[in-house]
Order: sequence, then structure tokens, then C-alpha cells
Amino acid sequence: MILSVACYDCHSNNTRYPWYANIQPGSWWMASHIKEGKNGLNFDEFASYSNRRQQSKLKSIVNSINNGTMPLSSYTLIHKEAILSKEDKMSIKNWANTIKDSLELRN
Repeated sequence: MILSVACYDCHSNNTRYPWYANIQPGSWWMASHIKEGKNGLNFDEFASYSNRRQQSKLKSIVNSINNGTMPLSSYTLIHKEAILSKEDKMSIKNWANTIKDSLELRN
């Protein structure tokens, strides 16, 4: 899935640490980014978020894709497979909007 390749390293509990994660100060920088990413959105904990927070996070996903702020350019510089194609972006936005709409129906 697109999210697992482009998002999960920083936004889940399933971070894949590359070889350079053991080299200072890069590992500190990387750990900081991962901590910040998980604090902002953690897909593994998404189900435990309130309905309102889930909707907000889904809206933020769409906005981040539209603004080009995610995935981070510093991440895609090294992880070329995380660069989102136009189709990938559309798929993620459609997925997020579909889930958001279904959550709104629950209210």
C-alpha cells in the first residue's frame, strides 16, 4: 500500500531503520522526526482517536498532499520509493476523503 511505503516510517509503530540510523548526529535528527511524526499522526493508533480527531487527521492528510508538505522532501531524497506519483496522491486523497465521509455519517 502507498501509505506503508511513503508514510509508515514516521507515522506508525513500524519504522524501518536504515543503516545510517546508527550514525550520529543523523540518528538524533531522525529520531526527532519520527517522534514528531508519531505525535502528529500514528496510523497504528488511529482507531483509538476520537471521531473528531480522526476526521481532523484525514483532512490534514489531504491538505498535506495538496500542499506538497508530505512526505518530507528530506525523506524522499533518500527514499525514492516514497515519492508520490500523481496517481498515488489521488489515491491517498480519495481514501482519506472516503474514510472522513464515512466518519461524518456516524455523527
